[in-house]
Amino acid sequence: MLLRPRILVLFLLALAVMASAPTAFARGGNYYFEGGTAAQRAQVEKALAASSFDWSLVRNQVTIHIERDIDSHATPGAVWLDSRLLDSARFSWGVVQHEFAHQIDFFLLTQENRVELQRLLGAKAWCWDTSGFKHADYGCERFASTLAWAYWQNGDNCMKPTSRTDESAGMAPAAFRATVARLLNLPSLRKGSN
Repeated sequence: MLLRPRILVLFLLALAVMASAPTAFARGGNYYFEGGTAAQRAQVEKALAASSFDWSLVRNQVTIHIERDIDSHATPGAVWLDSRLLDSARFSWGVVQHEFAHQIDFFLLTQENRVELQRLLGAKAWCWDTSGFKHADYGCERFASTLAWAYWQNGDNCMKPTSRTDESAGMAPAAFRATVARLLNLPSLRKGSN
């Protein structure tokens, strides 16, 4: 008879642990919102969920700022998204993924990784600390766009390349996923999404 109460206690304890698990371990990532409507915030959540990339690899909490009439961009630990872009629903998802992909660069890539990716993606410089290039010439932008496309290959993805010179066309999706999996030492990242 003592065995049953013990199993019940262990079961209840396991449920309590699972219920209190932090959001940092969710596949969608560890973030919170500043600004935006419930519908706009839902678009961000849907965008991250549509991707097969495991955003929870970024352990740092990311603040997602939603404001009107801003250029979407990212800095370490923060993403800024235009509210009117999010109002376009699925069309915005590629941009959301692109901006969140910068967090992978900021927090998970090493300088050696960036040098390799710059070469593989055909970029002229890694990021904005070198001026004078177009957006698509920077490796950090090509990386973010390629990640958005490689892990959500859907016709609705605005990051879908339309020519070989597009920002997201530097590497084939499967090769890119294999490279990211190798660089981050995570074989599970080779999987794509449709």
